[in-house]
Amino acid sequence: MSQVSKEGVTLPHSLSARCGRSKALHYRIREVDGQDEEIADILAELHRLTFFDGAQIPSFEWGRWWFAYFKETPIAFAGVVPSTHVRNAGYVCRVGVLTAHCGRGLQLRLMRAIQALARRSGWTCLVSDTTRNIASANNFIRAGYRLYQPQNPWAFADTLYWRKTIRPDPSLHGTHSKRP
Repeated sequence: MSQVSKEGVTLPHSLSARCGRSKALHYRIREVDGQDEEIADILAELHRLTFFDGAQIPSFEWGRWWFAYFKETPIAFAGVVPSTHVRNAGYVCRVGVLTAHCGRGLQLRLMRAIQALARRSGWTCLVSDTTRNIASANNFIRAGYRLYQPQNPWAFADTLYWRKTIRPDPSLHGTHSKRP
């Protein structure tokens, strides 16, 4: 059975919880299985509530996904997939936070979870993009991303492209010994 939380997310009864305002809000970040039908439904609903009609709902079966929970209620999400535009990189494809929970550092915390996965996966960098979203662009800056111009831009003319180095790419450095 499902019910709608105060944040407007339709949740299975087992995940619903009261989300009243409190001075000491506690959030947890957890990786979730996007292939699980119930999880994919919640991801889709969070996507609709955070991106409205501004972005197409991705396939949650591909990539890795996280929820930020307030108590037992998912109130934010993030996802990363292998980049199809940058070699040995991850593409941060979505980060969305419900309006009632914005301004609490959740986007940054979700991005840190993605960075930890990128390190474990051996990716050299993470890339992403923002279009007409100043708050998200500022969070990319806070998280240590830098603007860059991809060789083959993949989005709109006014899109900003972001990259964060996770580990140096060994192919970009000389492999010759400096010893004679």
